[in-house]
Amino acid sequence: MAKKAVETGIPRHARPFEWAIVADGIFYAAAAPVKADGTAETGDIRKQTTLVLANLAQSLRAAGGSMADVTQVMLYVTKREYIDPITEIWAKAFPKPYPNRATVIVKEIGVKDVGLVIMATAHVGKGRKKAAKKKAARPTARARARRR
Repeated sequence: MAKKAVETGIPRHARPFEWAIVADGIFYAAAAPVKADGTAETGDIRKQTTLVLANLAQSLRAAGGSMADVTQVMLYVTKREYIDPITEIWAKAFPKPYPNRATVIVKEIGVKDVGLVIMATAHVGKGRKKAAKKKAARPTARARARRR
């Protein structure tokens, strides 16, 4: 297995983990509301959600993928009432078909006053199906002979 950290451009932290890893064409990421200056967005949940999803999209681009490649997401929230506003923003951030998602309500997330964090999986490398125009199948010699 080839495992490689993705250089996301999201500010590093002192904790021993990467924001994103690609292993054998599969992208694994943690996305949090981290601003460009390295501080956490702790305001309104809509603002946090927008930043989390922007950070995920940035990480995916750095790995050669996009939000369309995301297959599964685990959403952790600190309040049940956050789910609906997150879902509104979510629907605009991901193209259909949406990735499957599980939502877990937790007491707290690792940074004080952060209301959500997500774990995402996507297919971004080898084995990834690319959208392409399908060429019409050329008849075989046998089929051409039958037409005569």
